[in-house]
Amino acid sequence: MEFISTRGVSTPVPLRDAVFQGLASDGGLFMPLTLPSFDVDTLTGMQGESWPELAFRVLGAFLEGSLADKTVTALVGETLNFPVPLVQLSERIHVLELFHGPTLAFKDVGARFMASLLAHYRDPEGPTMTVLTATSGDTGGAVAKALHGLENVRVVVLFPDGRVTPRQERQFSTLGGNVLALAVKGDFDDCQRLAKEAFRADRGTGAKTGSLTSANSINVARFLPQTTYFFKAWRDFEACRSNRTRILFSVPSGNFGNLAAGMTAKAAGMPGASFLAATNANDVVPEYLHTGVFSPRPSVTTVSTAMDVGNPSNLDRILHLYGKDMDSLAQDLVGQRVTDEETLSCIRRTYRDTGYVLDPHTAVGLAALEKRMEPRSDQTGIVLATAHPAKFAGVVEPAIGTEMPIPPELAGCLEGKRQVTPIEPRLEALQEILEA
Repeated sequence: MEFISTRGVSTPVPLRDAVFQGLASDGGLFMPLTLPSFDVDTLTGMQGESWPELAFRVLGAFLEGSLADKTVTALVGETLNFPVPLVQLSERIHVLELFHGPTLAFKDVGARFMASLLAHYRDPEGPTMTVLTATSGDTGGAVAKALHGLENVRVVVLFPDGRVTPRQERQFSTLGGNVLALAVKGDFDDCQRLAKEAFRADRGTGAKTGSLTSANSINVARFLPQTTYFFKAWRDFEACRSNRTRILFSVPSGNFGNLAAGMTAKAAGMPGASFLAATNANDVVPEYLHTGVFSPRPSVTTVSTAMDVGNPSNLDRILHLYGKDMDSLAQDLVGQRVTDEETLSCIRRTYRDTGYVLDPHTAVGLAALEKRMEPRSDQTGIVLATAHPAKFAGVVEPAIGTEMPIPPELAGCLEGKRQVTPIEPRLEALQEILEA
């Protein structure tokens, strides 16, 4: 299996090069040259398989020819070893809980797989590799935790100063060791821009491939594992229904990697699925789907901070899947903007009516789904629950009127010493730190 750029200029590369480069030489994102094709019989045959078994089957097909089956089995077994349950919230709405990993966020799925793949490829006696990641909240903690202590690997986390929750920040700013937290004086888009500029500059100097790589969802090793839980959700829901229905996946979206993974799963054969891009006030993609004009802009701060992205990178992957055919894309994807007031109301109402506690991002997904669900009996909604609500206590607890217990995965890092370096949003400032 080779990997090509969404911009179609750079030549195809093997998996190892795609993982270490992070960003293609033409500035695009890597995608498989060809997608596997799963038929309904194959997918139905996954009934009874554990998530690691199903994930092996899916990733084995995506990575065929790149990794031996036994390697994929080992990588999956050591990284995707936590549950991703499908919980029924109401008659027609289910929640796919993706927050049961070590850092209580869906980012654990891709980050842990990517870390193990880097370790598989990496020469422990070779030069130090720098893994650079921009985070709007949960990516930083997941990547830092997954790579913490890995020999000859340095992790640099760029985060927008004051625009992630204190508990999110603690998950990567208290680790120390080979993890460096950089507080960027700007927003997430500044962090993402700095990371991309650093990759381009690194390529321009002729630096050896692997000296600098990305751990954002722009990295194909983070992106592909996320397809597995869409297949699992389809399989789980298929198992608990008697009649075939249509599934509308509502995906809380910031940089759009999660949504791109779901739509890749559909392109690879997952049947009967359509998608809802649920955003907060940073609604450049819903606007684009409605008008056909993509107008990135500075992000605004909301209560769902991890989705405060004004120029999402992974839209390139979605457009690549559909050949930029907007009519075809419109058959499978709609967008919905949700305000802060609607988000908080959804948290309050859901807790009052069901006792279920939503984090602000999952609440955006549920509120958007409630607006978009068609009033027909053959459509069921699945909301992707992206993070544990305890990570956003400052928003959630006032909304539900009670304190939440702190999970042990979170409690430990709250006591650690905060180690953060401030940085201006300029490439020169970042390069000075990277070269130190």
